[in-house]
Amino acid sequence: MQAYHDEIGKVDERSTERMSFRTKPRIKETIQKAAALSGVDDSVFTMNAAYQAAMLTIAAHEHTLLEPADHEAFFAALDRDPAPTEKLRAAFTRHEEAIVSR
Repeated sequence: MQAYHDEIGKVDERSTERMSFRTKPRIKETIQKAAALSGVDDSVFTMNAAYQAAMLTIAAHEHTLLEPADHEAFFAALDRDPAPTEKLRAAFTRHEEAIVSR
């Protein structure tokens, strides 16, 4: 049996926000059973599960993991300076014409 891990207890803020949703009876019964087995009420259990899922979802979207071969190709591409485009050359020309160096 896994020990219950309270993630929301670590968040040092007052609980001032409300969330409300409807669910199917079987889902509610399952959550209530799991909460009881974990020794917490269904609100705490549900909030912890939702918070943990939210953190995992955010982490998955904010981080990119590369396989070793992809890692090498990615950083090799970053190390190669691209050749200047015509637009970049034109911008340098305009800069040289407009700015007086001292």
